[in-house]
This record gives sequence, C-alpha cells and structure tokens, in this order.
Amino acid sequence: MTRNVALYPWFKFVQNLTFWQAIWFLLFQNALSAAEAILLYAVYDVATTVMEVPSGYMSDRLGRRRTLIAAAFFGAVGAGLIAAGSGFAIFAIAQVCLGATAAFSSGTDNALLYESLKAQGREAEVEAQETRGWQAALMGLALSAITGGFLASYAFQWAFVAGAAAQAVALCIAWRFVEPPHGTRAIANAGPSGQWQHFRQAMQRSVLVWLFVLSVLMYGFSHVPFVFGQPFIAQALEGVAWSPPIVSGAVSTVMMLVSVLASLIAVRLRQRIGLAAILLFAFAIQIGLIGVLALTSSALAIAVLFLRMVPNSFARPFIVARMQPLLDDTGRATYLSLQSFVGRLLFAGSLLLASSQVQQGTVMASADIQATLGIYAIGGVFFLLALTGLAGWAKLDVDRTG
Repeated sequence: MTRNVALYPWFKFVQNLTFWQAIWFLLFQNALSAAEAILLYAVYDVATTVMEVPSGYMSDRLGRRRTLIAAAFFGAVGAGLIAAGSGFAIFAIAQVCLGATAAFSSGTDNALLYESLKAQGREAEVEAQETRGWQAALMGLALSAITGGFLASYAFQWAFVAGAAAQAVALCIAWRFVEPPHGTRAIANAGPSGQWQHFRQAMQRSVLVWLFVLSVLMYGFSHVPFVFGQPFIAQALEGVAWSPPIVSGAVSTVMMLVSVLASLIAVRLRQRIGLAAILLFAFAIQIGLIGVLALTSSALAIAVLFLRMVPNSFARPFIVARMQPLLDDTGRATYLSLQSFVGRLLFAGSLLLASSQVQQGTVMASADIQATLGIYAIGGVFFLLALTGLAGWAKLDVDRTG
C-alpha cells in the first residue's frame, strides 16, 4: 500500500502528459475537415459517456489496478492510432480508445489512493495526498501543452507519438500498483432499479436539482472554448509569423497556471459572497469568455482563453462539497455518473448541430466560429438568468442538509 501512495503522484503526472491537448483540432481539420473535426470530438465525448457506468462496475468487480492498466493501455492505443493512421474511421476508433481511457481512470485512481491509505490507517492524509496528485496532474498538463505545441510545429503526429509514449509509461506505473482491499456494493444496491431509486430520492431535493443542472451546463460551456479555441487561434494568427500550434500550446500552459492562482483566492471569495453567488459568477465568466470570442476575431482575444479553467476553480470544489453530505452512500456514484452522462450527451448533441451548420472545408472560417460561439453565448445568458431566478428556491446558502 505504501508503494501505491508513493507512485500515485507520478501516475497522475504521466497520465496527464496529453501532448495533443492544444493541437488535436488543428490536426483533424488539417487531415479531414472542420465539420469532421467537431464530429470526432463528439465521438470522444459519447464514447466516454457510454463507458462511464460500465467502467465503474469494472473497477468495483475486477479491481482498481486492472482498471487503471486498461485505461493506460487504451490511451497508448488511441494516441498511437492517430499518430500512425489516417482517415475519419481510424481517427474515430482512436477517439473511442481515448474515451475509454478517460472513463476507466475517472474515479478509479481516487479510489485506489483512498483505499491504499485506509488499509494503512492513514485516511486523514487523503486530502493532502489528493492535493499532491492534483498538483502533479496540473504540472503534467502545463508541461505537455507547451511541449506538444512545439512538437506539432514540426509535425502534428509527433504530439501523439509523445502522448502514446507517456501512456505506455503510465501503463508501467499502473502495473506496479498493488490492489488495495475494498468492499463491493450489495447486488440489490448495484442493480439498475435500486440505483435509479437512489437518484430519484436525491432529485427530490431542490438544492441537488439546481446543482445538477448547473454542473451539466458548466461542463458544456467549459468545453466550448476547448473545442473552438484552436481554430479561433489559427484564424486570428492568419498572416502572422507565429505558429498556431506553439501559440495554442502556450495558451493552454498559461491557462493551467492561471487556474491554480484562481484556486488560491476561491475559498476566501466564497466565504465573502456566498455559495450561490460564486457559482453564478463562475458560470457568468464562462459565458462572458465565449461572448468575447464571438464578437471579435482579433489576436488580442486569445488572452481571454487564459481564463477558461478559472470557473472550474471557482465552482467545482464547492459543488462537490455541497453535494456530498446530501447523497446516500449507495447512490452517490449513480448521481454523479448520471450528471456526467447528461452533461456529455447534451454537449455532444450541440456539437452535432454545430457541425451541420459549418461550411464544408478543411479550415473552419472565422464567420462560422463566431456565429457558432454567438449561439452558445446567447443560450448561456438565458440559462444564467434562469438559474439566478431559481437560486433562492434551491436554498444553497441556507443549510447543509436540504
């Protein structure tokens, strides 16, 4: 168990060396078309969504170690297929593999850490150890974003070659993990009818309904700049000597660092203005960011992308902390997985609609980018006003039990 705790930050670091994070759209639209590039992200999102619940069952029944090994294996295969392959079908298969990686590792890595600490009587250290893992993950993301941008400036495929190598290292680390002792849920609780009953009971609380809707919306609006930010950068830098892959990688690196700085003031801000206010503020930042990108194609607007992860720092920890005491132990995973499922499904659906409105071509035009972002921004304003009006009904700041 001591080995698991020691290896955990290294696993999180290597797992997040996603060198392609800042250039994947540029590669896909260069090899295929802008519409197909959007569709490929939808393939990834749907694949992740579909496999989330089965991967949780796999983790509970077959073990944490085996599930993490599978996650790293599929990551290496997915990145390798994109690096060596071509054509929509191959890229779609690769996106399914990368979706499996995200689904299999989600929650399982946290469970392995907690259960390893518990086996040693060190449960009190879980917050500190998770913080180490989070910091390692951010370091991996920041380092791989800028490095991947430089690699892609020579050839897009090199970023995926590096990513496949990183996942192979993650596979080696996962292989060295020791399966921690953990219990399994009773069959009655694990069955679909029992889990659905727990979810229905949770959704009888107004605060959980409100947080569910907000989380679903914030997932989608957080990923809008992620999907459309890369073609925006490419169009904004047209005619400029700077390399779009390098700039995109640098933007992602700064984005991660800015989000860390935001997290340092988040707790104090939440204490000063309250939970409802900080969550609505975070959502408003997401919408404002998209609105700015919709109104201008200037290269100066690239700086706005630095703020993409700030809303997550202002919202995610507080949403989880508010939800957890209100969820039953036997229904917590179902609630969270359905929340993720709905968020991914709705966002994937919006991407399918967006791809149908994009002109056929190898490069997404500025007019298409701004029109698409404008629709998202207008929809976001509507949802923000609705959530603001319902915040009093949800009683987020009233107590911790209802």
